[in-house]
Amino acid sequence: MSDITDKDLIAESPLSEAWSVFRRSGLALFGLGLLIIIVLVSLLGPIFYTVDPFDIIWAPFTEPGVEAVVPLGTDQLGRDILAGLIYGGKATLLVGISAALITVIIGISVGAMAGFYGGLADNILMRVTEFFQVLPPLLFAMVLVTLFSPSLPIVAVAIGVVSWPATARLARAEFIRIRNLEYVNAARSIGSTNNRIIWRVILPNALPPLIVSSTLSIGIAILFEAGLSFLGLSDPNVMSWGLMIGSGREYILDAWWVVTLPGAMIFLTVLSVSLVGDGLNDAFNPKLRAR
Repeated sequence: MSDITDKDLIAESPLSEAWSVFRRSGLALFGLGLLIIIVLVSLLGPIFYTVDPFDIIWAPFTEPGVEAVVPLGTDQLGRDILAGLIYGGKATLLVGISAALITVIIGISVGAMAGFYGGLADNILMRVTEFFQVLPPLLFAMVLVTLFSPSLPIVAVAIGVVSWPATARLARAEFIRIRNLEYVNAARSIGSTNNRIIWRVILPNALPPLIVSSTLSIGIAILFEAGLSFLGLSDPNVMSWGLMIGSGREYILDAWWVVTLPGAMIFLTVLSVSLVGDGLNDAFNPKLRAR
């Protein structure tokens, strides 16, 4: 008598199969759990911890664990480090996610057009991509932020504008690989428009590597934001982890916690995003999935 059940005969959907592979990775699950905790603390923390991160509430340079009022100590002005970490996380994550979305939108649009149409369109779009790719990203972002007001939306746009070429090249490669497959030719034969073929036929099948790239773009954007804030090119009226590091960098030898704690939060956030990205890469890549 066969041991095969009806459940065994039902093929898993691609998403279900990807999730089953993702959850087998302990590091990926650890990264996902850590990222969820960071996001929840950043979003819900201000509801329960209502201290304004810019308020001077205690003596400057109070060490962590010395006073219950400021459990993680204070900075050079007497501002609560814990409040800065909670409120700064929201701003940092917001910039990171917004910049990643801008990167994905520009990159996929340019790569899709270049890969699908080929020829002259491909040459023009790839030359534009190469122009942006050879520019020093941080320097270019600094110029854009300096030209406009140093606000969080401008910082997010600047990071997205300098970060899209890699996504565009990846999208182009996927569209070139897929555009002449049988189901795409079948869509052409029934009279589907080019726009429908690009966005409704090819793009869904090109998404797996683009999802992985988009996830990793969040970590890159967070590091970019931290770098710009460190250089004083972010909104000084909005607390962020990079702003905390930048304002306290002169006191790192005397008050290690002023810089180390926000730096640790950036490290943990980027680490969690990278682990999730690696897990998604294993889940969506058939070769790695089989291995």
